[in-house]
Amino acid sequence: MVFRVSVALVAALVLLAGIAPGPFNDVVQGVLVEVVRNVGWLYLLVVFLTLTFLLYLAIGRFGNLRLGGEDAEPDFSRASWLAMLFATGMGIGLVFWGAAEPISHFTKPPEGLDPESAGAARAAMRYAFFHWGLHPWAIYALIGLAMAWFQYNRNGRGLISDMLQPLIGPHHRGVLGHVVNIAAVVATAIGVATTLGFGTIQIGAGLQRVFGIPASVPIQLTIIAVAFVLYMASTISGVDRGIKWLSNFNLLLAALLLAALLVLGPTGFIFDTFTTTLGTYLNQLVTMSLRMSPFSGSTWVADWTIFYWAWWIAWAPFVGAFIARVSRGRSVREFVVGVVLAPTLLGFLWFSVFGGTALWAQISGHVDLLQALSNGYETVLFALFDSLPGSLLLSIVALVLLIIFFVTSADSAVLVLASMSTDESGDPPLSRKVVWGVAVALIAATLLLAGGLEALQGMITIAALPFALLMVLVMFCLYRVLDAEYNRQRRMAQRARHMVEAWIEREMASQEAADAAAQRPATDA
Repeated sequence: MVFRVSVALVAALVLLAGIAPGPFNDVVQGVLVEVVRNVGWLYLLVVFLTLTFLLYLAIGRFGNLRLGGEDAEPDFSRASWLAMLFATGMGIGLVFWGAAEPISHFTKPPEGLDPESAGAARAAMRYAFFHWGLHPWAIYALIGLAMAWFQYNRNGRGLISDMLQPLIGPHHRGVLGHVVNIAAVVATAIGVATTLGFGTIQIGAGLQRVFGIPASVPIQLTIIAVAFVLYMASTISGVDRGIKWLSNFNLLLAALLLAALLVLGPTGFIFDTFTTTLGTYLNQLVTMSLRMSPFSGSTWVADWTIFYWAWWIAWAPFVGAFIARVSRGRSVREFVVGVVLAPTLLGFLWFSVFGGTALWAQISGHVDLLQALSNGYETVLFALFDSLPGSLLLSIVALVLLIIFFVTSADSAVLVLASMSTDESGDPPLSRKVVWGVAVALIAATLLLAGGLEALQGMITIAALPFALLMVLVMFCLYRVLDAEYNRQRRMAQRARHMVEAWIEREMASQEAADAAAQRPATDA
């Protein structure tokens, strides 16, 4: 039922956007305005609550509980585990926005700051850290931890509805559970397609910059078609081969590009930017987390923060399910620290290098990135490369990186979508992987035709709303099962301790009796 209804809803979305792209985009934008006006605050509150809850899990009494049971061992090395988290979670987004977002905030800053000022530059980096830091990874960690716990510790099926079993009981396998799973699958499909749409746009811009191929709609559709073949081949090969190998290779390639830009760019300025921005980010974390603009009427928060939070929320079922799949054997504390803190620090370094270099190049007059920005976010990175030595090589490496990130995101998504729409646990049927592989490609293509980035951003914000509410219920249910397991283990430990103490007392009493018996003949004599 989940599979059939989800595919039908996705097909209807593709059909509407394909037949009437203009009216479809108008409707999307109209609904988006109402959502942001009336419940935009909900996204901020839920995400901040999620981060607070994850912090409690990391430092609280549940930290030593283990996914899969007390004796479970990890299936992957820590390095491979972190590589898969990073590549699947937001790799393609970092490449797309690494230079473009700080430049955009620099020219249109938040908080009423003067455009292109020193304050705008500082705020640009601070909000880039904010949008790609602790909050999105906390969203992923919540869903991933809940799915892993219910799957490995309570014999679940790896479905979203299983996480609500403490709240709705056996209904998690009934109609109510089906509705929850359908909503999660559709939101995931739209979220993944949005990211692939961003990737397609930037790959097209890179091809135009490097090889002179016009970034036209037919070229974008060709990119999606080629990527479809690649990510389906990777999906069929499985997690242990294609996805793992590609993730490890891409992390190495990303590290090489990062190191190259760090050396070729303003190295001292980059490290100054990193430390300064990290300090202001931590200092203003709570303020930024709950900031709306009810008095100024500015749409900046809606255009950026709320969109990002909706994007991460829509991605959460997919990334969470994939993280759960590769995280068996980790303790709760290791899971939270590994999923939230480690990728966050890598993201901070990435934005310091790419965003810091972009701001330095713009402020010092080395290149006019504002002109590139006016041609589209996707052109900023390649315009920045043009101002550096070895620009052609840097652009080619970035293109390869984008393509592999595209493939690793899509193949993981296809695997997870097929699993989420299958009642049985384990590897889903190949036929369902193929159906979802086609569906993801079609959604990305039709949303691009319907209105480009505007349609993509609008659909993702709307689709994430029901899942934002679901996350609150997931926190409640996860706390209940972790508390029950903690108390069970504590009772078992107490019982074991009492048994040991009783055994020691019996042994001591037996030894005393033996000593007394040994001394009695000597006394009689």
